[in-house]
Amino acid sequence: MKVDIQHLKKIVGPENASDDVAELYIYGSDASVHQAMPDAVVRPGKTEEVQEVMRYANKNKIPVIARGSGSGMSGHAVPIDGGIVMDMKRMNKILDIRIEDVLCVVQPGVIDDDLNRVLRPKGVFYPPTPASSRVATIGGEIANNASGLRSVKYGATRDSVLGMKVVLANGDLVTLGSNTRVEASGYQLARLMVGSEGTLGIIVEATLRLTPVPKFKAMAMAKFNKLEDAGKTITAVMTSGITPSVLELMDNVAIKAVNTALNMGLPDVEAIIMFEADGRIKAAVEADMNDIEEICEANGAFGIEMSDDPKEMTRIFSGRKKLFAALSRYQKGLSCTSLADDMAVPNSKMAATVQEIVDVGKRNNVVMTAYGHCGSGVVHTKILMDTTKPGQWDNARKAVSEVYDFVRKVGGTTSGEHGIALSKAPSWKKEKKDSLEMMRAIKKALDPNNILNPHKMMDAPDDWVKATDLRYTTKVQ
Repeated sequence: MKVDIQHLKKIVGPENASDDVAELYIYGSDASVHQAMPDAVVRPGKTEEVQEVMRYANKNKIPVIARGSGSGMSGHAVPIDGGIVMDMKRMNKILDIRIEDVLCVVQPGVIDDDLNRVLRPKGVFYPPTPASSRVATIGGEIANNASGLRSVKYGATRDSVLGMKVVLANGDLVTLGSNTRVEASGYQLARLMVGSEGTLGIIVEATLRLTPVPKFKAMAMAKFNKLEDAGKTITAVMTSGITPSVLELMDNVAIKAVNTALNMGLPDVEAIIMFEADGRIKAAVEADMNDIEEICEANGAFGIEMSDDPKEMTRIFSGRKKLFAALSRYQKGLSCTSLADDMAVPNSKMAATVQEIVDVGKRNNVVMTAYGHCGSGVVHTKILMDTTKPGQWDNARKAVSEVYDFVRKVGGTTSGEHGIALSKAPSWKKEKKDSLEMMRAIKKALDPNNILNPHKMMDAPDDWVKATDLRYTTKVQ
């Protein structure tokens, strides 16, 4: 059915609803490889407007795709069936901060870094910290169960969400979860919403658990001549009884990309590991750092740099922080695509996984890199290729499939923190094949007209290359 843009303008105001082609084009893509045009864009400013839009869309069976900053890498915010993209960034107020209860209440459009800038002077912070925290909204992080470099110690978004208010497909407003750290009774519906990728409801308010800011921290970088040794080191650290606050890996492709793009001067070795410890007692932090250093050296590390000086710690970590952007400049003619962009594997399989990723790239004539929050089992990669050549997309399709075949073989899972949406759906459906019907039943119960971000996750097309147009100039065979 054609979207009535005038009706939407009456709900959210004429300046906050549009069917202008240029604006629709902008809202037709995110950080993934996918592209599809919506029929309209709305930017609600309050919960009642979200409810009114949902009532209109549900009555007329029009798809609605909630969107934050569009930093998703698998096509979460891409409107594969058209319909209405609902931009939540106008709802960006921090509603309450209760230090005595160590929680805060926010609207979904609050930016992660903006929230932490307000919280840290009060002695607390919101821990998930994805790499995209400069732009990522809290609503998007919840919908995707995002996490980041400190997930090894502080967990993912689901571990920091106490409750939320959600507008359902029919426009009803429900309150889920609680303001307490424990909640024993009933189905854990707030936790169900976390990671549902906008397919079950529109999050309009969230109650978040906060964490005291650690008083002391230190960071170090260890170099390795063998990628396998770096992987073994991560396994050894995580089985040692130490819980680092950061444990990151970068392989040689990632190192070269950062040096080429940013002239960082990182050591040209097979791999580097960055680790951090934090806590309330300085001696305990120093003991953890020294123990991790010994583990690194026992596994072949050399040239370890360590510091508790804030400026030096920033220097040590700066290469990793700027890695994603740098990968686009690894080699002239190659584009960095968000494909097979994350996975999680058991600690004991870390070394084999990072090596397999590099080998898969070589077998399929594309460049693949291995990096990530390996302390929590999260491995990231990207596929660097000439996107103008149709054959490269076939190679990418095979590489993605081979990587996730290996991940399932070693007992891992398709996504550690970036979600499923479109481009990871075929592999994820293989992993979750005996629970897909259960998920479809939940979706049908909450969204009988299938208007909330339809045809994603369990209902996504089986060929991600042809699921939508691609954000690249090419011909796909």
